[in-house]
Amino acid sequence: MPQEQAVALSSADIQDWFYRLVLGMPGSDVTDLRPPEQVMLKRLDELCGGDRFDITSLPRLPEVLPQLLRLLKSENSDGTKVSKLIGRDPVLVGEVMRVSRSAHYRTARPISSLQHAVVLLGYDGLRQMVAQHVMKPILQASAGMLGHAAGQRLWDHAERCAHASMYLAKGHGDPFEAYLAGVVCNAGVGAMIRVLDQEAPPTLGVFSRAFLNGYVGMAHHLSLRAARHWELPPNVIEALRERLEIRARPVTTELGNAVLAADHLAMIQMLAENHVIDRGTPPAPSRVDRLPDVLVERAQQELRRVFRQSEGYVG
Repeated sequence: MPQEQAVALSSADIQDWFYRLVLGMPGSDVTDLRPPEQVMLKRLDELCGGDRFDITSLPRLPEVLPQLLRLLKSENSDGTKVSKLIGRDPVLVGEVMRVSRSAHYRTARPISSLQHAVVLLGYDGLRQMVAQHVMKPILQASAGMLGHAAGQRLWDHAERCAHASMYLAKGHGDPFEAYLAGVVCNAGVGAMIRVLDQEAPPTLGVFSRAFLNGYVGMAHHLSLRAARHWELPPNVIEALRERLEIRARPVTTELGNAVLAADHLAMIQMLAENHVIDRGTPPAPSRVDRLPDVLVERAQQELRRVFRQSEGYVG
């Protein structure tokens, strides 16, 4: 018998279920804010709204990162300049050497120097390594009482979102900026989880959909502030700003639309991998991005192909 077609879900349902997965929280039929949640949202706004959150409390980034990203994009850069800049940060040096010695890059002769490792990785490999080295500890540091698996799930989403963002933005601008935007788009979620762990009383219970939606809006604002604080490329910052302001104005940049679609597809992929929804669930029929349906469907197929082992496919 032919397998039944999986039913498409709304973007709102996908988002609600994904953040409940991240928080380790069951679903809720309550749509409106409960009185304790109104109090909690006001408290969160006092701590995180506007520019009130201390953005410097996020884990430290390598001081050389903004310069390194600019250098990797420059046509005038070379391996020697890149090696000297990386050499100023011992942690980055260790990560470059570790990745270059992995099985993926195994060579006939041992890696003898940092410059040799930089040449072996190539600029694309080096840029993706930098993005992962920078963001993985930030997202994984968010686990706490509200969900011990939150950090790993945020990182798993970031990897999938980055891959889909790069696929969807192909032919439009710098592929690395698309990858980086996908990696950092949920950086604020981890920060908000830490605040919730400190502030939310156990009596708050299972969040309503309205509370979770308000929480996500604040998290997106923090993601944008973090990107600015870290001096990420202007195109990445603009894409995150467009996502934050989606209710007020439509997205106009290619990268902004790619990030919106990639975030949605990565959520579906994560929900499928964790058996919350059918693994054949298609993209929502009504999405906020302006990309052609056929392109988004191809990007979803690409995610399934690359991350098929995580979903438990056989054959």
